[in-house]
Amino acid sequence: VQLQASGGGLVQAGRSLRLSCKPSGSIFRFSVMGWYRQAPGKQRELVARITSGGNTNYADSVKGRFTISRDNALNMLYLQMNTLKPEDTAVYYCNLITVSSDYYWGQGTQVTVSS
Repeated sequence: VQLQASGGGLVQAGRSLRLSCKPSGSIFRFSVMGWYRQAPGKQRELVARITSGGNTNYADSVKGRFTISRDNALNMLYLQMNTLKPEDTAVYYCNLITVSSDYYWGQGTQVTVSS
């Protein structure tokens, strides 16, 4: 399984970005999908996760600002990020967990939020 993430960039605080991730293969609709991020000098952390049935959970730091969604027909995962803050600056990775609990990671996309 390969995951291709896109949509990162440089934005000012308060603006929005939408990240996209497109996994290869046909297991997407059965898989738990997530977005993680890693800031310089920090550990990778979960940002948001969505199950195959559409249940979601978010890190407290992004609740109310970020929305994770998926389109099973298009094999696409999204992260809508609103009201971005400088502390959201990180490399964002999409993640896929199969029904047999195998983890796959995308290559990461840089998000930089200027104050």
